[in-house]
Amino acid sequence: MEWTPGGISSDIEDRRDDSGGGGNFGGFGFGHFGIGGTLILGLLSLVFGRNFFALFSGGGTPAPMTHQRTVPDRAQDAQEGNEVQFVSFVLDDVQKNWTVILPQAENRPYRNAKLVLFRVAYPSGCGMAKDAIGPFYCPEDEKVYLDLSFFDELRNRFGAPGEFAQAYVIAHELGHHVQKILGIEPRVRALQERNPQSANALSVRLELQADCFAGVWAHSTEQRRIINAADVNAALGAAAAVGDDRLQKMATGRVSPESFTHGTSAQRDHWFQAGLESGRLSSCNTFSQNQ
Repeated sequence: MEWTPGGISSDIEDRRDDSGGGGNFGGFGFGHFGIGGTLILGLLSLVFGRNFFALFSGGGTPAPMTHQRTVPDRAQDAQEGNEVQFVSFVLDDVQKNWTVILPQAENRPYRNAKLVLFRVAYPSGCGMAKDAIGPFYCPEDEKVYLDLSFFDELRNRFGAPGEFAQAYVIAHELGHHVQKILGIEPRVRALQERNPQSANALSVRLELQADCFAGVWAHSTEQRRIINAADVNAALGAAAAVGDDRLQKMATGRVSPESFTHGTSAQRDHWFQAGLESGRLSSCNTFSQNQ
């Protein structure tokens, strides 16, 4: 991926030195986990020999967890400097793209989201942000929360290396911000509250649309030759890495479609490519009865 370091985005809130560990899972808006949430649940299931997918689909409440990781010092801040500049570049590029696309496609102005960098745990408008949850977007305060250690998990444990795989994660979470601006997120939340039995199915459609919105941004980067075919493959690999079917198979040895919240690897690939190939929001209607 071609990018040039250019300092820290004004939309970055760096809370890494204010963060701390410990405690149980906080409450997140209408059960939404970020793109890493399902991935980390799979990892927890592997480590503890317990089906955390069932717990978060209505089967109970997980026991409190305590993180032993300590807050790093300034030396680690320096080591993460390149990653912070990369996150800043992607954040600004994605948001600049939506500033152009959203008024053209929907006659709706785009407003920038903030991205909070933290370590281990940090309070958000949707509850406590945790490294065990993974990156997520909070619609209550319109911020994306990211612990940079997630990129190590994505690369080393789940076989999705490459900068554009990381960029896809950020673009996906900003896709949820676009859904908030367009009124899609609050409508889905209301539907989930009225009909809890459909909550998981609606969550899948919401997540797949965020994948498609990430693809819309990727379309613009391809046009500007910021990415190449290898970068696209990296993003597709990241999408597949966090497919519900793949993670459930890794964690429990079986697949339970009724508990899906993000979609299968194939679905995530499909919708990312739909946005990538068209570059249009109109290609991202995952809520159509035909989808």
